[in-house]
Amino acid sequence: MKVAKRLTSAGLTLLMAFSLAACSSTPQQASTDTTPSQPSTPTAPKTEPSQPTAEKIKLVYARGKDATDSTKKLVEAFQKAHPNIEVEIREMPADSGQSHDQYVTMFSAQSSEIDVFDLDVIWPAEFAQAGYLLPLDRLMEQDGIETGKYIKGAMDAGNFGGQQWTMPKFIDAGLLFYRKDLVSEAPKTWDDLIAQAKATKGKGGTKFGYLMQAKQYEGLVCNFVEFSASYGGKILDEQGKVAVNNPATIKGLKKMIEVVKSDFVPSNVTTFMEPESHTAFLEGQAPFIRNWPYQFALAQDQAQSKIVDQVAIAPLPAGDVGSAAALGGWMGGINKFSKHPKEAWEFLKFMTGPEGQKISAIEGGLAPTYLPAYEDADVQKASPLFANKDFVDGVSAAVSRPTTPIYPKISEVIQIEVSKALAGQQTAEQAVQNMETQMNDLMRN
Repeated sequence: MKVAKRLTSAGLTLLMAFSLAACSSTPQQASTDTTPSQPSTPTAPKTEPSQPTAEKIKLVYARGKDATDSTKKLVEAFQKAHPNIEVEIREMPADSGQSHDQYVTMFSAQSSEIDVFDLDVIWPAEFAQAGYLLPLDRLMEQDGIETGKYIKGAMDAGNFGGQQWTMPKFIDAGLLFYRKDLVSEAPKTWDDLIAQAKATKGKGGTKFGYLMQAKQYEGLVCNFVEFSASYGGKILDEQGKVAVNNPATIKGLKKMIEVVKSDFVPSNVTTFMEPESHTAFLEGQAPFIRNWPYQFALAQDQAQSKIVDQVAIAPLPAGDVGSAAALGGWMGGINKFSKHPKEAWEFLKFMTGPEGQKISAIEGGLAPTYLPAYEDADVQKASPLFANKDFVDGVSAAVSRPTTPIYPKISEVIQIEVSKALAGQQTAEQAVQNMETQMNDLMRN
């Protein structure tokens, strides 16, 4: 399977096209250019990880909803190794945008309510600049963390202003999952997908032909970028100038509108995020779904899946220039205001280290950022992707989305304008014109 090569060539192309000028800068450059008032650097605590204290410390770990048992098992394994530390899991909204806003509200008030938390790959620069994160460099050096064993792009996503602020948990790439009992060959193009989705809808107990994430949130941006880039569209050019108003981006958006407006997706697909789409797929309601790698593990879970052993994986369909997959992932960071930074580092180190990432890969289907994990036989058994050298090579070469504080504003513009186009309130041409105007305003400011 040439997943990785396609992900590499197309997915990375789109991500690079999606990057801002500052995004293609080094973190140091971004800091110099945009953060004259960067907060003073917090001091990392000295740690003595192998010396448990008599006092039992309670940490709060915040993350989005976990549809698997991987977080629970990870915490159990950590607590077994660190009996002096108890970890409470705090579930945040499944919508990463809502989680982001809650974190900002909490940290801007200097709350110590949570100690360790997950960050979308696009957040570290913003949170570091705002002074919400504890720097990790000295802790990593003290404990001999070998950064070269991690996927470079994922590690780089947590580096801003010349400092490391987060550790990478897992890396994502958009993929097509399909029912091999209903589909003989995965569609190669978006037009093939449309034809097969129409032909397959209703067969084998299905209600729909295709499932995706079309609600106004960050996942919509990923879907839009995949459609756009598969037709050669760009958001920004290589110099970081706004380039969204181009024929290829418009063509990709029109294809996305065609899919969302079709009768083979749920009529309320514009309310679908990952949980709604993966649940419908697990219930056998559609032959195709666009989702992240975790989908495969869910499909194999007999406790909640009606399609065990019936799912195969393929690259997303191609447009005029090929297949494109949005690459992303999640990081782990420590709240600067935590009252237990030493214990928080112990948990973060475990969670993002060899044992924690192995648990997440096996129990949650999450693609490791710790490269040696892909050599583990148990990890390779967890997903056909993890044993596929092309996939590993592809994600290893991946570059994360921009590590720039302005990304949330760019994302918000895309979410609003694409949502209006999907709702029929404006044409694809009008949508990209509006994006161009607003993005240029953001650049000037």
